[in-house]
Amino acid sequence: MDGFQDHGRNIEYAGDRSQERGTAAEELVDRSHRRLAVPRELTSLEELDVLYEEDRSAIWTFMRPSGRPSFTPHMLGDFERWQDLIGQNFGPDKVPLRYLLLGSRAPGVFCFGGDLELFAQLIERGDRDGLRHYGYRCVRILERNIRALDLPLITIGLVQGQALGGGFEALLSFDFIIAEKSATFGLPEIMFGLFPGMGAHAILTRKLGAAMADRLILSQETWSAERMYELGLVHQLAEDGEGIEAAKEFMAKSERKHSGLVASKKATRIASPTQLSELCQIVDVWADAALELSPTDLKLMKRLASAQTRLVDKARVA
Repeated sequence: MDGFQDHGRNIEYAGDRSQERGTAAEELVDRSHRRLAVPRELTSLEELDVLYEEDRSAIWTFMRPSGRPSFTPHMLGDFERWQDLIGQNFGPDKVPLRYLLLGSRAPGVFCFGGDLELFAQLIERGDRDGLRHYGYRCVRILERNIRALDLPLITIGLVQGQALGGGFEALLSFDFIIAEKSATFGLPEIMFGLFPGMGAHAILTRKLGAAMADRLILSQETWSAERMYELGLVHQLAEDGEGIEAAKEFMAKSERKHSGLVASKKATRIASPTQLSELCQIVDVWADAALELSPTDLKLMKRLASAQTRLVDKARVA
């Protein structure tokens, strides 16, 4: 993925040149201080590759799952820390941040969503609290992203492959979605007796209305990037392999109207707020439904997880 493979390229710590005189030297020192304010921990997360690009005041983040590309507890922990570190260190009077982008390093996959193997274990144990705890972690991250971490920035989801289940739900929390044309989207949970419990109902109903939201949630269909663009869920299409360039162009075109875009998204959140309490209530319904799954449903869930793992393993070898 061009220069962004080297996630430390733009945060090398510059030396102190405060002895130089003049405006140029002062600007250099100021830039150095800003770079030094980027916490090393942010670029050292185990399952997230993070780059701060100073020229664009942008954070580029790519999921780098150690196993199946899903929201495991470990990855959720990285996302929680990622949000905390950005909230503490970036924004007005701190390190400048205008764009926050999330993509994936997994070949052909943005994210498969929930940790199906963990779900199966919790369901077999009858562990309602465990299911609720997992779901609450997911929707807290989602709701905070919907609010753009309460910072004056634009959030961007970059899709270069499959976005399924919770992966699709996560994308819906971004201000803008850029998708390569071969990307696909789906909510497969209904096939094994569940429903997407981490945001789909709340967000899709607001964006598309209840009827279209139900169609996406209950149909078991796989949707193309073009169809998502027609529905207004994807905001920009890119040729395959050109997603990063498309994101750069999007940022460049958004510069002059950045404050207007940020304010417009804030106004949308005021007009149609997504409350954390609502999301948690839906998680409760999801957890109860999960505990009612039949042995056949559980077997299908496990088979789907295994098939997804094989698909990714094959792509990594290739």
